[in-house]
Amino acid sequence: MSIDSKPVVRLRAHDGTAVEFIDEIKGSGGLKDCYFSPDRSYVVLFYRNPVDANGRDRLGNIVGRFRDNIFNQAGGDYWQNVLCWPQRTLEWNGLFGITAPTYAQHFFFRHGSKNGDFLKIAGKEKEGRWFASANNRSKFLDSRELGTWANYLRICLLTARGVRRMHLAGLAHSDLSYKNVLVDPAGGNACIIDLDGLVVPGRFPPDVVGTPDFIAPEVVATARLARADPGRRLPSIQTDCHALAVLIYMYLLYRHPLRGRKIHDQDAQRDEELSMGERALFVEDLRDASNRIDATSVRPSELPWADTAVRPFTLTGPYLAPLFLRAFCDGLHNPSARPSAAEWEMALIRTVDLLQPCANSACEQAWYVFDNTTSPRCPFCRTPFKGVLPVLNLYYRSHKEGSFRAENHRLMVFTGQSLFQWHVNRSVAPNEKLRPDQKQRVGYFVLHNERWYLVNEAMPDLYNASSSASVPIGEKVELSEDLKLLLSREEAGRLMHVQLVGNR
Repeated sequence: MSIDSKPVVRLRAHDGTAVEFIDEIKGSGGLKDCYFSPDRSYVVLFYRNPVDANGRDRLGNIVGRFRDNIFNQAGGDYWQNVLCWPQRTLEWNGLFGITAPTYAQHFFFRHGSKNGDFLKIAGKEKEGRWFASANNRSKFLDSRELGTWANYLRICLLTARGVRRMHLAGLAHSDLSYKNVLVDPAGGNACIIDLDGLVVPGRFPPDVVGTPDFIAPEVVATARLARADPGRRLPSIQTDCHALAVLIYMYLLYRHPLRGRKIHDQDAQRDEELSMGERALFVEDLRDASNRIDATSVRPSELPWADTAVRPFTLTGPYLAPLFLRAFCDGLHNPSARPSAAEWEMALIRTVDLLQPCANSACEQAWYVFDNTTSPRCPFCRTPFKGVLPVLNLYYRSHKEGSFRAENHRLMVFTGQSLFQWHVNRSVAPNEKLRPDQKQRVGYFVLHNERWYLVNEAMPDLYNASSSASVPIGEKVELSEDLKLLLSREEAGRLMHVQLVGNR
Protein backbone atom coordinates (compact mmCIF):
# COMPACT_ATOMS: atom_id res chain seq x y z
CA MET A 1 0.00 0.00 0.00
CA SER A 2 1.15 3.59 -0.63
CA ILE A 3 -0.02 7.13 -0.02
CA ASP A 4 0.32 9.48 -2.98
CA SER A 5 2.47 6.78 -4.62
CA LYS A 6 4.93 6.83 -1.71
CA PRO A 7 5.33 3.48 0.09
CA VAL A 8 4.17 3.11 3.68
CA VAL A 9 6.71 1.55 6.02
CA ARG A 10 5.38 -0.70 8.78
CA LEU A 11 7.50 -1.86 11.70
CA ARG A 12 7.52 -2.45 15.45
CA ALA A 13 8.90 0.06 17.92
CA HIS A 14 11.14 -1.14 20.72
CA ASP A 15 8.12 -1.34 23.05
CA GLY A 16 6.34 -3.65 20.60
CA THR A 17 3.76 -1.17 19.31
CA ALA A 18 3.05 -0.89 15.59
CA VAL A 19 4.42 2.16 13.77
CA GLU A 20 3.62 3.31 10.23
CA PHE A 21 5.11 6.16 8.25
CA ILE A 22 5.28 7.35 4.66
CA ASP A 23 8.71 6.80 3.15
CA GLU A 24 9.32 10.45 2.31
CA ILE A 25 11.32 13.02 4.26
CA LYS A 26 8.93 15.91 4.98
CA GLY A 27 11.36 18.04 6.95
CA SER A 28 14.88 18.13 8.36
CA GLY A 29 16.41 19.73 11.43
CA GLY A 30 19.94 19.94 12.70
CA LEU A 31 20.09 16.27 13.72
CA LYS A 32 16.98 14.49 12.45
CA ASP A 33 14.82 13.84 9.39
CA CYS A 34 11.04 13.85 9.76
CA TYR A 35 8.51 11.41 8.29
CA PHE A 36 4.70 11.57 8.66
CA SER A 37 2.41 8.76 9.75
CA PRO A 38 -0.36 8.08 7.20
CA ASP A 39 -3.00 9.77 9.36
CA ARG A 40 -0.55 12.51 10.44
CA SER A 41 -1.34 11.93 14.12
CA TYR A 42 2.37 11.47 14.84
CA VAL A 43 5.74 11.86 13.18
CA VAL A 44 8.75 9.57 13.02
CA LEU A 45 12.13 11.24 13.45
CA PHE A 46 15.34 9.44 12.49
CA TYR A 47 18.79 10.63 13.52
CA ARG A 48 21.08 11.04 10.54
CA ASN A 49 24.17 10.10 12.56
CA PRO A 50 24.61 6.95 14.66
CA VAL A 51 23.32 7.17 18.25
CA ASP A 52 25.77 5.81 20.81
CA ALA A 53 24.90 3.65 23.82
CA ASN A 54 24.53 6.64 26.14
CA GLY A 55 22.25 8.36 23.65
CA ARG A 56 20.08 5.26 23.33
CA ASP A 57 19.90 4.97 27.10
CA ARG A 58 18.89 8.63 27.40
CA LEU A 59 16.16 8.27 24.77
CA GLY A 60 14.95 5.02 26.31
CA ASN A 61 14.52 6.79 29.63
CA ILE A 62 12.84 9.80 28.01
CA VAL A 63 10.15 7.68 26.33
CA GLY A 64 9.94 5.36 29.33
CA ARG A 65 10.55 6.30 32.94
CA PHE A 66 10.69 10.08 32.52
CA ARG A 67 7.53 10.12 30.41
CA ASP A 68 5.67 7.90 32.87
CA ASN A 69 6.66 10.12 35.79
CA ILE A 70 5.05 13.13 34.12
CA PHE A 71 2.16 11.83 32.04
CA ASN A 72 0.98 9.01 34.33
CA GLN A 73 0.67 11.15 37.45
CA ALA A 74 -2.18 13.35 38.72
CA GLY A 75 -2.82 16.01 36.09
CA GLY A 76 -0.76 14.11 33.53
CA ASP A 77 -3.23 14.65 30.68
CA TYR A 78 -2.65 18.40 30.95
CA TRP A 79 0.86 18.07 29.57
CA GLN A 80 -0.29 16.59 26.24
CA ASN A 81 -0.83 20.14 24.98
CA VAL A 82 2.20 21.78 26.63
CA LEU A 83 5.04 19.25 26.22
CA CYS A 84 5.55 17.58 22.84
CA TRP A 85 7.08 14.50 24.46
CA PRO A 86 8.67 11.65 22.46
CA GLN A 87 6.54 8.49 22.67
CA ARG A 88 8.73 5.53 21.66
CA THR A 89 12.05 4.55 20.09
CA LEU A 90 12.59 2.42 16.97
CA GLU A 91 15.12 1.48 14.28
CA TRP A 92 14.89 1.28 10.50
CA ASN A 93 17.53 0.71 7.85
CA GLY A 94 20.28 1.15 10.41
CA LEU A 95 18.86 4.46 11.65
CA PHE A 96 17.79 5.09 15.25
CA GLY A 97 14.65 7.14 15.74
CA ILE A 98 11.74 8.27 17.89
CA THR A 99 8.06 8.98 17.39
CA ALA A 100 6.42 12.15 18.64
CA PRO A 101 2.94 13.72 18.46
CA THR A 102 2.16 15.97 15.53
CA TYR A 103 1.92 19.65 16.42
CA ALA A 104 -1.61 21.02 16.83
CA GLN A 105 -2.91 22.97 13.83
CA HIS A 106 -2.90 26.29 15.69
CA PHE A 107 0.92 26.12 15.78
CA PHE A 108 1.07 26.62 12.01
CA PHE A 109 0.68 30.01 10.37
CA ARG A 110 -2.77 30.46 8.93
CA HIS A 111 -2.38 33.94 7.40
CA GLY A 112 1.41 34.18 7.28
CA SER A 113 3.12 37.45 6.45
CA LYS A 114 1.86 40.77 5.17
CA ASN A 115 0.99 41.62 1.58
CA GLY A 116 -0.38 38.28 0.46
CA ASP A 117 2.13 36.26 2.50
CA PHE A 118 5.19 37.58 0.64
CA LEU A 119 7.44 35.53 2.95
CA LYS A 120 5.54 32.32 2.08
CA ILE A 121 5.24 31.23 5.72
CA ALA A 122 1.56 30.24 5.68
CA GLY A 123 1.42 26.60 6.76
CA LYS A 124 4.86 26.79 8.41
CA GLU A 125 5.50 26.29 12.13
CA LYS A 126 5.06 29.32 14.37
CA GLU A 127 8.53 29.70 15.79
CA GLY A 128 8.64 32.24 18.57
CA ARG A 129 11.29 34.36 16.84
CA TRP A 130 8.58 35.84 14.62
CA PHE A 131 6.68 37.15 17.63
CA ALA A 132 9.46 38.07 20.09
CA SER A 133 10.90 40.82 17.87
CA ALA A 134 9.31 44.25 17.39
CA ASN A 135 10.85 44.43 13.92
CA ASN A 136 9.43 41.08 12.78
CA ARG A 137 6.00 41.85 14.20
CA SER A 138 5.84 45.31 12.65
CA LYS A 139 7.35 44.64 9.22
CA PHE A 140 6.45 41.08 8.36
CA LEU A 141 3.50 39.46 10.13
CA ASP A 142 -0.16 39.66 9.20
CA SER A 143 -1.96 41.46 12.04
CA ARG A 144 -4.31 38.48 12.46
CA GLU A 145 -1.36 36.38 13.63
CA LEU A 146 -0.18 38.77 16.35
CA GLY A 147 -2.64 38.23 19.20
CA THR A 148 -3.09 40.44 22.27
CA TRP A 149 -0.77 41.18 25.18
CA ALA A 150 -3.01 39.04 27.41
CA ASN A 151 -2.35 36.10 25.10
CA TYR A 152 1.41 36.58 25.44
CA LEU A 153 1.04 36.42 29.22
CA ARG A 154 -0.76 33.12 28.77
CA ILE A 155 2.01 31.88 26.42
CA CYS A 156 4.58 32.76 29.08
CA LEU A 157 2.50 31.06 31.77
CA LEU A 158 2.20 27.81 29.81
CA THR A 159 5.92 27.85 29.02
CA ALA A 160 6.89 28.47 32.65
CA ARG A 161 4.51 25.76 33.79
CA GLY A 162 5.98 23.23 31.35
CA VAL A 163 9.53 24.10 32.40
CA ARG A 164 8.54 23.88 36.07
CA ARG A 165 7.23 20.36 35.53
CA MET A 166 10.42 19.22 33.80
CA HIS A 167 12.57 20.72 36.53
CA LEU A 168 10.44 19.08 39.21
CA ALA A 169 11.29 15.76 37.56
CA GLY A 170 15.01 16.63 37.72
CA LEU A 171 15.23 17.28 33.98
CA ALA A 172 16.66 20.26 32.11
CA HIS A 173 15.70 21.11 28.54
CA SER A 174 19.23 22.39 27.77
CA ASP A 175 18.17 24.31 24.62
CA LEU A 176 15.19 26.39 25.70
CA SER A 177 14.67 29.15 23.13
CA TYR A 178 12.10 30.60 20.79
CA LYS A 179 13.09 27.90 18.29
CA ASN A 180 12.03 25.18 20.70
CA VAL A 181 8.82 26.72 21.99
CA LEU A 182 6.03 26.88 19.43
CA VAL A 183 3.54 29.66 20.11
CA ASP A 184 0.09 30.65 18.95
CA PRO A 185 -0.45 34.31 19.91
CA ALA A 186 -3.87 34.42 18.30
CA GLY A 187 -5.11 31.71 20.66
CA GLY A 188 -2.68 32.08 23.56
CA ASN A 189 -1.16 28.60 23.20
CA ALA A 190 2.40 27.34 23.69
CA CYS A 191 4.15 23.99 23.35
CA ILE A 192 7.73 23.06 24.28
CA ILE A 193 9.35 20.85 21.64
CA ASP A 194 12.68 19.07 20.94
CA LEU A 195 12.58 17.15 24.22
CA ASP A 196 14.84 14.33 23.04
CA GLY A 197 17.94 16.09 24.38
CA LEU A 198 16.86 16.40 28.02
CA VAL A 199 19.69 16.66 30.53
CA VAL A 200 19.90 14.63 33.74
CA PRO A 201 22.72 15.98 35.93
CA GLY A 202 25.34 13.36 36.62
CA ARG A 203 23.89 10.88 34.16
CA PHE A 204 22.90 12.33 30.79
CA PRO A 205 25.04 15.37 29.86
CA PRO A 206 23.84 17.95 27.32
CA ASP A 207 24.36 17.37 23.60
CA VAL A 208 24.28 21.11 22.80
CA VAL A 209 25.13 24.33 24.66
CA GLY A 210 21.96 26.11 23.52
CA THR A 211 20.76 28.69 21.02
CA PRO A 212 22.42 32.14 20.79
CA ASP A 213 20.47 34.84 22.69
CA PHE A 214 19.37 32.24 25.27
CA ILE A 215 22.65 30.69 26.42
CA ALA A 216 23.40 31.58 30.04
CA PRO A 217 26.38 33.93 30.57
CA GLU A 218 28.40 31.35 32.49
CA VAL A 219 28.07 28.89 29.59
CA VAL A 220 29.17 31.52 27.05
CA ALA A 221 32.05 32.69 29.25
CA THR A 222 33.50 29.19 29.63
CA ALA A 223 32.75 27.88 26.13
CA ARG A 224 36.44 27.97 25.12
CA LEU A 225 37.41 25.55 27.88
CA ALA A 226 37.64 21.82 27.21
CA ARG A 227 34.40 19.98 27.89
CA ALA A 228 36.04 17.98 30.69
CA ASP A 229 37.55 21.09 32.33
CA PRO A 230 36.05 21.51 35.84
CA GLY A 231 35.62 25.22 35.13
CA ARG A 232 33.43 24.62 32.07
CA ARG A 233 29.74 25.37 32.62
CA LEU A 234 27.20 23.32 30.68
CA PRO A 235 23.40 23.51 30.33
CA SER A 236 21.44 22.67 33.47
CA ILE A 237 18.27 23.59 35.32
CA GLN A 238 19.93 26.89 36.28
CA THR A 239 20.73 27.75 32.67
CA ASP A 240 17.14 26.85 31.73
CA CYS A 241 16.05 29.48 34.27
CA HIS A 242 18.10 32.12 32.42
CA ALA A 243 16.65 31.10 29.05
CA LEU A 244 13.11 31.14 30.47
CA ALA A 245 13.58 34.67 31.82
CA VAL A 246 14.86 35.82 28.41
CA LEU A 247 11.87 34.22 26.68
CA ILE A 248 9.36 35.88 29.00
CA TYR A 249 11.07 39.27 28.66
CA MET A 250 11.09 39.02 24.86
CA TYR A 251 7.48 37.84 24.55
CA LEU A 252 6.23 40.72 26.71
CA LEU A 253 8.58 43.52 25.58
CA TYR A 254 9.71 42.42 22.08
CA ARG A 255 13.42 43.14 22.69
CA HIS A 256 16.40 41.26 24.10
CA PRO A 257 17.34 41.99 27.73
CA LEU A 258 21.11 42.02 27.12
CA ARG A 259 21.52 43.55 23.65
CA GLY A 260 22.17 47.23 24.27
CA ARG A 261 24.57 49.87 23.03
CA LYS A 262 27.67 48.87 24.99
CA ILE A 263 30.67 47.69 22.96
CA HIS A 264 33.23 45.56 24.80
CA ASP A 265 35.68 44.78 21.99
CA GLN A 266 36.29 45.96 18.44
CA ASP A 267 36.39 42.35 17.25
CA ALA A 268 32.75 41.42 16.58
CA GLN A 269 33.06 37.80 17.73
CA ARG A 270 34.89 38.72 20.92
CA ASP A 271 32.36 41.50 21.60
CA GLU A 272 29.54 38.97 21.26
CA GLU A 273 31.25 36.58 23.67
CA LEU A 274 31.71 39.32 26.25
CA SER A 275 28.28 40.94 25.92
CA MET A 276 26.46 37.61 26.23
CA GLY A 277 28.95 36.09 28.68
CA GLU A 278 31.48 37.48 31.12
CA ARG A 279 30.34 41.12 30.86
CA ALA A 280 26.63 40.61 30.19
CA LEU A 281 24.60 43.58 31.46
CA PHE A 282 20.83 44.11 31.62
CA VAL A 283 19.70 46.90 29.27
CA GLU A 284 17.51 48.22 32.11
CA ASP A 285 19.93 47.71 34.99
CA LEU A 286 19.02 50.22 37.70
CA ARG A 287 22.63 50.74 38.83
CA ASP A 288 24.45 50.81 35.49
CA ALA A 289 22.87 52.51 32.48
CA SER A 290 25.84 51.98 30.15
CA ASN A 291 24.08 49.23 28.18
CA ARG A 292 20.81 51.06 27.55
CA ILE A 293 19.46 50.60 24.03
CA ASP A 294 20.17 53.69 21.93
CA ALA A 295 16.67 54.46 20.67
CA THR A 296 18.07 56.93 18.12
CA SER A 297 20.07 54.27 16.29
CA VAL A 298 17.54 51.44 15.98
CA ARG A 299 15.27 50.79 13.03
CA PRO A 300 11.94 52.66 13.12
CA SER A 301 10.18 49.27 13.07
CA GLU A 302 11.70 48.50 16.50
CA LEU A 303 10.13 51.54 18.14
CA PRO A 304 8.63 52.27 20.57
CA TRP A 305 9.60 48.89 22.08
CA ALA A 306 13.35 49.46 21.85
CA ASP A 307 12.98 52.68 23.86
CA THR A 308 13.13 51.47 27.46
CA ALA A 309 12.06 54.90 28.70
CA VAL A 310 8.78 54.56 26.79
CA ARG A 311 8.20 50.84 27.35
CA PRO A 312 10.08 50.00 30.59
CA PHE A 313 10.04 46.50 32.08
CA THR A 314 7.99 47.89 34.97
CA LEU A 315 4.88 47.93 32.76
CA THR A 316 4.75 44.16 33.30
CA GLY A 317 3.48 44.86 36.81
CA PRO A 318 4.41 44.37 40.47
CA TYR A 319 4.95 40.61 40.29
CA LEU A 320 6.99 40.21 37.10
CA ALA A 321 9.16 43.33 37.34
CA PRO A 322 11.00 42.19 40.52
CA LEU A 323 11.68 38.80 38.91
CA PHE A 324 13.23 40.49 35.88
CA LEU A 325 15.56 42.37 38.22
CA ARG A 326 16.51 39.15 39.96
CA ALA A 327 17.04 37.32 36.68
CA PHE A 328 19.07 40.00 34.89
CA CYS A 329 20.80 41.77 37.77
CA ASP A 330 21.23 39.53 40.84
CA GLY A 331 21.10 36.25 38.92
CA LEU A 332 22.76 37.18 35.65
CA HIS A 333 26.20 36.12 36.94
CA ASN A 334 24.98 34.24 40.02
CA PRO A 335 22.91 31.29 38.74
CA SER A 336 21.63 30.32 42.18
CA ALA A 337 19.88 33.70 42.51
CA ARG A 338 17.75 33.25 39.39
CA PRO A 339 13.97 32.94 39.78
CA SER A 340 12.74 29.38 39.37
CA ALA A 341 10.17 28.37 36.78
CA ALA A 342 7.67 27.93 39.64
CA GLU A 343 8.22 31.54 40.72
CA TRP A 344 7.62 32.77 37.17
CA GLU A 345 4.47 30.66 37.01
CA MET A 346 3.05 32.16 40.22
CA ALA A 347 3.97 35.71 39.19
CA LEU A 348 2.30 35.24 35.81
CA ILE A 349 -0.88 33.87 37.40
CA ARG A 350 -1.14 36.90 39.66
CA THR A 351 -0.30 39.26 36.80
CA VAL A 352 -3.18 37.82 34.76
CA ASP A 353 -5.46 38.79 37.67
CA LEU A 354 -4.28 42.42 37.28
CA LEU A 355 -5.19 42.70 33.60
CA GLN A 356 -7.53 45.40 32.34
CA PRO A 357 -9.00 45.66 28.83
CA CYS A 358 -7.94 48.88 27.12
CA ALA A 359 -10.79 51.30 26.46
CA ASN A 360 -9.28 52.07 23.04
CA SER A 361 -10.64 49.52 20.58
CA ALA A 362 -7.73 50.31 18.23
CA CYS A 363 -5.03 49.53 20.83
CA GLU A 364 -2.74 46.89 19.30
CA GLN A 365 -2.14 45.18 22.65
CA ALA A 366 -5.78 45.39 23.87
CA TRP A 367 -4.89 44.60 27.52
CA TYR A 368 -2.55 46.02 30.15
CA VAL A 369 -1.55 45.50 33.76
CA PHE A 370 -3.18 47.82 36.30
CA ASP A 371 -0.45 50.19 37.47
CA ASN A 372 -1.67 50.61 41.06
CA THR A 373 -2.47 54.31 40.63
CA THR A 374 -5.68 56.22 41.22
CA SER A 375 -5.81 57.15 37.52
CA PRO A 376 -4.82 54.04 35.54
CA ARG A 377 -4.03 54.29 31.84
CA CYS A 378 -2.88 51.89 29.13
CA PRO A 379 0.94 52.03 28.86
CA PHE A 380 0.77 51.04 25.19
CA CYS A 381 -1.58 53.66 23.73
CA ARG A 382 -1.83 55.97 26.78
CA THR A 383 -5.64 55.79 26.85
CA PRO A 384 -6.85 56.54 30.41
CA PHE A 385 -9.43 54.43 32.16
CA LYS A 386 -12.73 56.29 32.50
CA GLY A 387 -15.15 55.48 35.25
CA VAL A 388 -14.82 53.72 38.57
CA LEU A 389 -12.64 50.64 38.74
CA PRO A 390 -13.04 48.10 41.57
CA VAL A 391 -9.79 46.64 42.88
CA LEU A 392 -10.25 43.49 44.96
CA ASN A 393 -7.58 42.82 47.58
CA LEU A 394 -7.42 39.23 48.80
CA TYR A 395 -6.72 38.29 52.42
CA TYR A 396 -6.19 34.96 54.13
CA ARG A 397 -6.89 33.81 57.67
CA SER A 398 -4.10 34.27 60.17
CA HIS A 399 -3.58 32.03 63.18
CA LYS A 400 -5.22 34.66 65.33
CA GLU A 401 -8.95 33.96 65.61
CA GLY A 402 -11.08 36.16 63.33
CA SER A 403 -8.20 38.08 61.78
CA PHE A 404 -6.92 38.15 58.20
CA ARG A 405 -3.62 39.05 56.55
CA ALA A 406 -2.98 40.71 53.20
CA GLU A 407 -1.80 38.20 50.59
CA ASN A 408 -0.21 40.57 48.06
CA HIS A 409 -2.77 39.29 45.57
CA ARG A 410 -5.28 41.47 43.76
CA LEU A 411 -8.02 40.86 41.25
CA MET A 412 -9.05 43.61 38.83
CA VAL A 413 -12.67 43.89 37.78
CA PHE A 414 -14.09 44.38 34.30
CA THR A 415 -17.41 43.42 32.75
CA GLY A 416 -17.49 39.65 32.43
CA GLN A 417 -14.51 39.12 34.77
CA SER A 418 -14.89 35.82 36.58
CA LEU A 419 -14.24 34.58 40.09
CA PHE A 420 -12.90 31.03 40.41
CA GLN A 421 -12.28 28.51 43.15
CA TRP A 422 -8.60 29.48 43.31
CA HIS A 423 -9.64 33.02 44.25
CA VAL A 424 -12.11 31.80 46.86
CA ASN A 425 -9.98 29.11 48.49
CA ARG A 426 -6.27 29.44 49.13
CA SER A 427 -5.75 25.68 49.04
CA VAL A 428 -6.82 25.50 45.38
CA ALA A 429 -4.00 26.25 42.94
CA PRO A 430 -4.69 27.10 39.28
CA ASN A 431 -2.43 24.45 37.78
CA GLU A 432 -2.52 21.12 35.96
CA LYS A 433 -4.14 19.35 38.94
CA LEU A 434 -7.41 21.29 38.83
CA ARG A 435 -10.45 19.02 38.76
CA PRO A 436 -13.12 19.77 36.13
CA ASP A 437 -15.47 21.17 38.79
CA GLN A 438 -12.73 23.50 40.04
CA LYS A 439 -12.36 25.02 36.59
CA GLN A 440 -15.94 26.35 36.62
CA ARG A 441 -16.42 29.96 37.62
CA VAL A 442 -18.25 30.60 40.88
CA GLY A 443 -19.17 34.23 40.24
CA TYR A 444 -18.83 37.08 37.79
CA PHE A 445 -18.81 40.87 37.74
CA VAL A 446 -21.12 43.20 35.86
CA LEU A 447 -21.54 46.98 35.49
CA HIS A 448 -25.17 48.10 35.65
CA ASN A 449 -26.30 51.73 35.77
CA GLU A 450 -22.73 52.76 36.59
CA ARG A 451 -22.63 50.44 39.59
CA TRP A 452 -20.49 47.34 39.87
CA TYR A 453 -21.91 44.05 41.15
CA LEU A 454 -20.64 40.59 41.98
CA VAL A 455 -23.13 37.89 41.00
CA ASN A 456 -22.90 34.76 43.16
CA GLU A 457 -23.17 31.64 41.02
CA ALA A 458 -21.66 28.91 43.21
CA MET A 459 -20.41 30.28 46.55
CA PRO A 460 -22.65 28.84 49.27
CA ASP A 461 -20.79 30.73 52.04
CA LEU A 462 -20.56 34.17 50.42
CA TYR A 463 -21.00 36.63 53.26
CA ASN A 464 -21.10 40.42 53.36
CA ALA A 465 -18.94 41.08 56.41
CA SER A 466 -19.62 44.82 56.19
CA SER A 467 -23.38 44.45 56.63
CA SER A 468 -23.36 41.04 58.38
CA ALA A 469 -25.59 39.48 55.72
CA SER A 470 -25.34 36.38 53.59
CA VAL A 471 -25.36 36.66 49.79
CA PRO A 472 -27.25 33.56 48.53
CA ILE A 473 -26.42 31.81 45.28
CA GLY A 474 -28.22 33.58 42.46
CA GLU A 475 -28.11 36.96 44.22
CA LYS A 476 -25.75 39.89 43.66
CA VAL A 477 -23.89 42.34 45.91
CA GLU A 478 -22.84 45.85 44.98
CA LEU A 479 -19.11 46.59 45.14
CA SER A 480 -18.75 49.71 47.27
CA GLU A 481 -15.69 51.36 48.77
CA ASP A 482 -14.27 49.43 51.76
CA LEU A 483 -16.73 46.54 51.29
CA LYS A 484 -15.52 43.28 52.87
CA LEU A 485 -16.77 39.96 51.50
CA LEU A 486 -15.97 36.59 53.04
CA LEU A 487 -15.80 34.22 50.08
CA SER A 488 -15.70 30.97 52.03
CA ARG A 489 -15.98 29.91 55.69
CA GLU A 490 -13.44 27.13 55.18
CA GLU A 491 -10.07 27.42 56.88
CA ALA A 492 -8.41 28.30 53.56
CA GLY A 493 -11.26 30.62 52.54
CA ARG A 494 -10.36 34.19 51.58
CA LEU A 495 -11.68 37.61 52.48
CA MET A 496 -12.06 40.17 49.69
CA HIS A 497 -11.63 43.88 50.40
CA VAL A 498 -12.94 46.34 47.78
CA GLN A 499 -11.21 49.57 46.73
CA LEU A 500 -12.62 51.91 44.10
CA VAL A 501 -10.19 53.88 41.92
CA GLY A 502 -10.53 56.01 38.81
CA ASN A 503 -12.99 58.78 38.06
CA ARG A 504 -16.56 59.16 36.88
